Amino acid sequence: MEPGQYDLVVVANRLPVDATVDDDGELTWRRSPGGLVAALEPALSAGGAWVGWPGAPDLELEPFEIDGIELVPVTISEAEAAEYYEGFSNATIWPLYHDVITPPEYHREWAEAYRTVNRRFAQAASQVAAPGATVWIHDYQLQLVPRMLREMRPDLRVGFFLHIPFPGVDLFSQLPWRKEILEGVLGADLVGFQRAADASNFRRAVRRLTGMPTHGNTIMASAPGLPTRAVKAQAFPISIDFAGVDQAARRPDIQQRAAEIRAELGDPEIVFFGADRLDYTKGIRHRLKAFGELVESGALPVPGAILVQVASPTRDNVVAYQELREEVETTVGRINGDFGTLTQVAVQYLHQSQPFEEMVALYLAADVLLVTALRDGMNLVAKEYVAACVDQSGVLVLSEFAGAADELTQAIIVNPHDIDSMKESMLRAATMPAIERRRRMRALRRRVKDRDVAYWASSFLSALGDT
Repeated sequence: MEPGQYDLVVVANRLPVDATVDDDGELTWRRSPGGLVAALEPALSAGGAWVGWPGAPDLELEPFEIDGIELVPVTISEAEAAEYYEGFSNATIWPLYHDVITPPEYHREWAEAYRTVNRRFAQAASQVAAPGATVWIHDYQLQLVPRMLREMRPDLRVGFFLHIPFPGVDLFSQLPWRKEILEGVLGADLVGFQRAADASNFRRAVRRLTGMPTHGNTIMASAPGLPTRAVKAQAFPISIDFAGVDQAARRPDIQQRAAEIRAELGDPEIVFFGADRLDYTKGIRHRLKAFGELVESGALPVPGAILVQVASPTRDNVVAYQELREEVETTVGRINGDFGTLTQVAVQYLHQSQPFEEMVALYLAADVLLVTALRDGMNLVAKEYVAACVDQSGVLVLSEFAGAADELTQAIIVNPHDIDSMKESMLRAATMPAIERRRRMRALRRRVKDRDVAYWASSFLSALGDT
């Protein structure tokens, strides 16, 4: 299909592929795992394209195809990667939208790089979209693209989905480019959020900072040179490929690996598990503090109990993340030094990403999953754990500040800032009767199965089609 003929165009910061270099130095691509591409694969294969950055700076590539999906690479220079991505996206927007857990930085040169790269994404989408096509733009790195694209191609139907939280208006008002961001997002016909509270925060910010009127979920958006339009802003909670995780958890080889993991851990009575990117929003420090105090008090004796913490590396060149890693690893070392034995650690810490099959085995090996995010758009690890609990024996301890708490109400809901309450909840999870575990997990699994990632994608695209 020639450029300009795609009826569905997905625009995201990254292409859904990973690059590998063979022995001859040749660059090859394989599709990266992810629920979004799996959910949209039928529509994309029938005439769709995906616009995104390949992930390496200064890499200029022609469009190419993988598994029937046309991939349209966007080139980003090394300087732009530093200013647009590491800078404005991840040192300005990310901390601001996550309740200023760490202070955001505001630099005009970062904002200019953000504009430049967003325009490049908009131009790439404009060139490949067919007349009247649907374009679905994703996440905080591309908040200016909807309006830019509407100015280039007013014939398109444009959707935007924010995967992270949207802050209250008092926090958002700190952003020097606040009105530009709001007007950029309002170039879409439909704006999706993880939680109803995020959508409400966005509509309130629009009213206060732009003066545009709102009626329920509808914003009457206006901009110079463009007609007034009705823009919907509402919640569409994202989910996972439930069937894929459930099927993997039933595989004999993965169940055998789960048994091996427990044996390698010393066959403890209770395995707590945490799996996160090493990010200050995830509440890893709070989790370690609660677990350490329980071990120190004897309420969770070693070797009877163990915490397995997987912390995937992320943004290692950002100072705040370097400091977090040092603090987490120091805390793990202190707990193990004080309470471990020659044959058993109290905390098994892995600063590395795990492949899908190993993650499912870890879910199966765990008795309790700890999700203690201080602020999280959704948290798909919680939903993956539920999907993997095929015997319904696991317990989910879930932060009230994760979007998943709105849906997974049968979890033990906690405030991660309240360490004493967290400790009580962890003990409750560890000692919960089997009948209550099964009752709670059965309800959780039903919810995640009924509202999987395919349901999420079809709900959003259906609502976009109705605008």
